[in-house]
Amino acid sequence: MPHIDSSSKIIEGEVFMQTNNLISTILTKFHAGYFKISLSLCSQALLWKTLGDPITNTDNNHFLRRALIKMLPSAASIFIWSISLLTLTSLSFIYVLKCMFKFQTVKHEFMHHVGVNYLFAPWISWLLLLQSSPFLTIFPKITNCYLALWWVFIVPILALDVKIYGQWFIKGKRYLSNVANPTCQMSVIGNLAGAWAAGRMDWRESAIFMFSLGIIHYLVLFVTLYQRLSGEKSVPTMFKPVFFLFIAAPSMGSLAWDSISGTYDNSSKMLFYLSLFLFLILVSKPSIFINSTKKFNMTWWAYPFPLTMIAIAAFEYSQEVRSTTAHLLMMVLSLISVLASVLIFLFTILNTNTFFLSSVSISQVEHLDISFSQDSSNEVDHTIPK
Repeated sequence: MPHIDSSSKIIEGEVFMQTNNLISTILTKFHAGYFKISLSLCSQALLWKTLGDPITNTDNNHFLRRALIKMLPSAASIFIWSISLLTLTSLSFIYVLKCMFKFQTVKHEFMHHVGVNYLFAPWISWLLLLQSSPFLTIFPKITNCYLALWWVFIVPILALDVKIYGQWFIKGKRYLSNVANPTCQMSVIGNLAGAWAAGRMDWRESAIFMFSLGIIHYLVLFVTLYQRLSGEKSVPTMFKPVFFLFIAAPSMGSLAWDSISGTYDNSSKMLFYLSLFLFLILVSKPSIFINSTKKFNMTWWAYPFPLTMIAIAAFEYSQEVRSTTAHLLMMVLSLISVLASVLIFLFTILNTNTFFLSSVSISQVEHLDISFSQDSSNEVDHTIPK
């Protein structure tokens, strides 16, 4: 009996050590880039809620809009919202654990020119989830709760703005011309998402403030990236999906200005046309993205969020224009967005066992000129890229 007890204790000890090592590895590998998953799901929840909104004036709506509402399951948006809430809560919990037990890697991510941009992702996700909440429809008088949550999600975005935009202006090697990369658009999207959420609740001054921060820095960033990202080799193959962020920013901008002005006016249309043009440029160059899709990795989640944002913008555009072409465009973009989200979600489920262990960690993203490389040994280097 003593021999059996000692053997069982040894086995339990080994299991405990293996579990601890696994958790430690997951926390080390986990980074803010994983919130691309919640961005995609939360934007999908908002898309389904938008598409399923009841028609208030049937005389002013196209027959395709009425047909679309009849096809959508009534509980679909609530189900997707629930899945999004569960996913975002789980990712946030894991990141809180990382902050507690792996603070040095969090600090490294905060100091990294790419990693810091994804710190906007969780707060953007919460803002999208807030707007898509079914409780806003069921309990329309919970404005104070909405306001409190909006401030909870906006304050971290403003804090990150001060850090990032301050570095672009006054910190030597951190000038925008030195560190510009497609993920820098996350800061712009965060500000515009805050403006959109504020505008939908008629907080005009707050919305204009956030919109002005986002749109001015977007113009500067857009010109800088246009000049800097010359040629296909400027970004390695597996990171090509981040180029789709180019269509997310103007799409979010068009929706933000729509919520501020109260109508999808010419300014909103111009931003939507820009996002549509950039979308056409990207889809006309499939060879750029084919190599990045040969093996599943977490960067695939960079596709659904921008596609969903342009689909929502197309919906608002179709409601303003009310033409058959506009509604067909909205339906096509919505279908592409849903299919992309479903397929990547299924691939993620099929690769759950290796998802956290094989993904590229933020410390494997090196060089200020966006040349990325993956450590073949899959070990994490905690030194800040030079």
